Amino acid sequence: MSKFINPFTDIGFKKIFGQSITKNLLIDFLNDLLKGERVINDITFLDKEQMPVYDGDRGLIYDIYCTTDTGEKIIVEMQNKYQDRFKERSLYYLSQAVVRQGERGARWQYDIKAVYGVFFMNFYLGTDKGRFRKDIILADKETHELFIDKMRFIFLELPSFTKEEEECANDFERWIYVLKNMETLKRMPFKAQKSVFDELEKIVDISALSKEDRMKYDESIKIYRDNLAIASGQRKLGQKEGFEKGKEETLRQIALNMKSMGIPSEQIMQATGLSLDEINSL
Repeated sequence: MSKFINPFTDIGFKKIFGQSITKNLLIDFLNDLLKGERVINDITFLDKEQMPVYDGDRGLIYDIYCTTDTGEKIIVEMQNKYQDRFKERSLYYLSQAVVRQGERGARWQYDIKAVYGVFFMNFYLGTDKGRFRKDIILADKETHELFIDKMRFIFLELPSFTKEEEECANDFERWIYVLKNMETLKRMPFKAQKSVFDELEKIVDISALSKEDRMKYDESIKIYRDNLAIASGQRKLGQKEGFEKGKEETLRQIALNMKSMGIPSEQIMQATGLSLDEINSL
């Protein structure tokens, strides 16, 4: 039995970062995430369900949607399984958060507040494996100079974070270590370095959950594990299909080489297992 909740379940993620009563945890995490850039003193949670802007538009449901004390909008999302066009989805989310700032009337002068997207991912975003944090900004292609600071994507590729407890060099890395390993931890580390982890320990202790919350969490963990099993099965199926396709291409190339050497089709059939029609089509 786990001592602490899994933070990547729907219930676990929202219990840590999505409650007004524990918003200091999200503020602390965001400040560690953006250390050296800015300081957030307060946040206000906004309605996670955003209604369509116009007829025919589609609504949005964010995991966490909040605004800072200085007006920036922050979207925090957790995605456990790979999703096609995840980058496009992220762009759409942030773009909608920009568009919804527009005000009716001629007096509005495009006073847009910055929009941040923080995306936790339990999968590899692309082929650039090993780079845990990917910060995407709008910059000049040639000079790499920041063009405008109103849209920022921060992708956190959890499989690429491989540091052990003693290797974590700053509070942000400590946060990621705790979140990634929380379900298997027997104790909450880093409490001596940062008091917020002492508070976090109380929030995520499974034994402290109410009966109602425990039932919701148990259902949430079931869905989480089912999704992992489905994703694993899809990966294995894709690998098998890829292997079979590669094997077929190899046999066709061998048959083509044998055919160019004048070897009779019957012998090619015996060597490769291809049909006569397949060999003749080469």
